[in-house]
Amino acid sequence: MNTVVLLSRDRLLLQQLQQAFARCAPQVRAVLADDPGAAEAPLAACWFPPAGRLQALPKLRLIHSVAAGIDHLEHDPGCPALPVCRVVDTGHRQGMTEYVRWAVIHYHRGFDRVLRQQTERCWERPLQRPAGLFKVGVMGLGSLGAAIAQDLAGAGYQVRGWARSAKQLPAVQCFVGTQGRAAFLEGLEVLINLLPLTAETRGILGGETFARLAPGAALVNCGRGAHLCLDDLEQALSSGQLRGALLDVFDEEPLPADQRLWSMPGVTVTPHMASAASHDCIAQQVAENLRRLNAGQPLLNLVDRAQGY
Repeated sequence: MNTVVLLSRDRLLLQQLQQAFARCAPQVRAVLADDPGAAEAPLAACWFPPAGRLQALPKLRLIHSVAAGIDHLEHDPGCPALPVCRVVDTGHRQGMTEYVRWAVIHYHRGFDRVLRQQTERCWERPLQRPAGLFKVGVMGLGSLGAAIAQDLAGAGYQVRGWARSAKQLPAVQCFVGTQGRAAFLEGLEVLINLLPLTAETRGILGGETFARLAPGAALVNCGRGAHLCLDDLEQALSSGQLRGALLDVFDEEPLPADQRLWSMPGVTVTPHMASAASHDCIAQQVAENLRRLNAGQPLLNLVDRAQGY
């Protein structure tokens, strides 16, 4: 009853999580899928679990994402219809804010161009523009998106935000719903995606969206890989409609070595590092939900699977 099976394609993550459970939740036995004890586990802690692994666990009662999102479970078509919980780390907001702030500065100050110039031994100083003349848009104004939009506004940027429902944020021009999307996108120089993945948002980062941005705009995707249409991205980069894309999330993780994004001109790949719960936090929250599951108590951070979050 105190066994958790860890499922992921990322071997390093599995090793790190086992070490975290040993440190922070020694009362829980954290095993891998090939351990005989996995068959007794009532809870599986997952990050892109290999297809068929969840279905093969006979005593499974709860699936626990080790991240804030659960869409990675879709990669297993046999994922059982069981309750799903996620991890919520209070440090997540700080990490994401730091990453996005760096991304905006990277494009605002022209560091992408400077790094490209170095390979050509070219000395050309980029134009320095005031932050107040640089238009930044944040798609998704939940707790993370709202914090990021306000952080960028506080740094002097001209910030817009877009969400499914109406929001009001100091110094941020907010747009709502399908009817406000075009006006939100018009002329943006950096578009930041922090949307949850739903049926409505899947593929939202495509040609129609890119065409409304300022020529030579940049994309920062910290939402989900399935938000992005790769063919449309490649076309927008080759035409110059986009000057670059900073991508931190992908349909398949780790990103396969033969994926074209690794070598696509203008694309910067980061290994899902914008922000993540600490391994210790994951172990502690999974262990607490295992205790609650065994005791018949309400679970922490239970997800509405129909909504996807």
